Amino acid sequence: MKRFRHPCGRSLPAPLSRRAMLRQASCGFGAVAASALLHREAHAAAGGSPLALHHPARATSVIFLYMDGGVSQVDTFDPKPRLERDAGKDPRTLFKVEATQFNNVGTLLPGLWPFRQYGESGIPISDLFPHLGTVADELAVIRSMTSEFPEHTNANYLLHTGHGLQGRPSMGAWTTYGLGSENDELPGYMVINGGTIPPGGFDNFSSGFLPAAFQGSVVKPTPTGVANVRPPDPSADHQRAKLDLIGSLDRDFANQLAGTAGLPDAIESAIVNQELAYRMQTEVPQLFELAQETTATKRAYGLESDYEKMRVFGAECLLARRMVERGVRFVELTCPECGGNRWDQHGNLKKGHEDNARAVDQPIAALIRDLRARGLLDSTLIVWSSEFGRTPFAQGADGRDHHPQGFSLWMAGGGVRGGTIVGATDDYGYRVVEKKCTIHDLHATMLHLLGLDHTRLTHRFSGRDMRLTDVYGNVIHDVVRA
Repeated sequence: MKRFRHPCGRSLPAPLSRRAMLRQASCGFGAVAASALLHREAHAAAGGSPLALHHPARATSVIFLYMDGGVSQVDTFDPKPRLERDAGKDPRTLFKVEATQFNNVGTLLPGLWPFRQYGESGIPISDLFPHLGTVADELAVIRSMTSEFPEHTNANYLLHTGHGLQGRPSMGAWTTYGLGSENDELPGYMVINGGTIPPGGFDNFSSGFLPAAFQGSVVKPTPTGVANVRPPDPSADHQRAKLDLIGSLDRDFANQLAGTAGLPDAIESAIVNQELAYRMQTEVPQLFELAQETTATKRAYGLESDYEKMRVFGAECLLARRMVERGVRFVELTCPECGGNRWDQHGNLKKGHEDNARAVDQPIAALIRDLRARGLLDSTLIVWSSEFGRTPFAQGADGRDHHPQGFSLWMAGGGVRGGTIVGATDDYGYRVVEKKCTIHDLHATMLHLLGLDHTRLTHRFSGRDMRLTDVYGNVIHDVVRA
């Protein structure tokens, strides 16, 4: 029996290689590949997904609109007349104030924009989002969301991965792990980087302890989208030969290390990603060719705006629609840099929030209307959220500090009960007083709408069955359409 050297220096018997096993099984690689393809096609024809759903799905894909930095709830979706009456008072004389990120507690600062009631549902939305107001009846606004962290990095990890420390799989990775992809030529989980990677970095989009093939693929809203998407090889046959050689070497190495922890999976994932990158060469250029869209569509998304940041985010939203059309399972959009430190306005709140809102308001409303017109909104879950909110009192003269005790987000499409408000904060928008929700509840609800039970979507790691919601989370049934 052949032997090979283990990294620790010991000599171990070489296991039967995967290639040898398949050869001895008489069918070989071709039959195995054909079997996998036929099974996937049959499953897709039956309306299924790579893994069986736990219950009927309302949505088949997710678009996560990430508002990086912390949007002020009392300036957007949670009007507080009491702030107007008590403006300028010391909040510590009215309620208990928890420690803030910078402990610079100023006086009560009322909302800086008037609110209007929109749609048949009469949902109040501030003048920061006049375009979003035109689709208010599609929104389920959650006013009682909370986070466990007042600091960006940990709060981002919690929002993206369900855990406040790095290393866990992101919600996009869990989604594609549970449902697979509907397009073999594109990643199932894509992140459109508008110019700002959130604090915590790319670990927010990580596959963690899941196979590396489930991590987010980061692209840009540019005509190419992905670097080196056009091959430099003199011919397709030449490139295919190189890829086959690399794959063969990787498989031989993985076979030699079969039984060791971690590394073979990384090699197998590298092979999968290399093959996917090869197939993306035909799909990606067409996907990012926004010139194919009508003038009316491009104008609606803000691609002809005189404000550059709206053009950037408009391209992100339009690309997100094109991705879900092509079967991408989970799409996340990050914010463009508007010169005001994302939505993180510790000072100069009015200008910072106005610049950010101007960039995203029209494109998001256009995305919702476009999905509805194309018959895609009912199968696409849209989630709009920051990692936390902002204090109802000032930091300095004209800013607001981080605030995890109660903030607002909204959901739309994909089985969501539009025209709904869930939960409430107190008269100052400081603490939740009705139907408190957690990030774990948000994740449980997202998976529920995708047909997955968050308690059953697990992966064995480090001696226990791990899940996105850890040991927490309840579906927010108030936002689920009957």
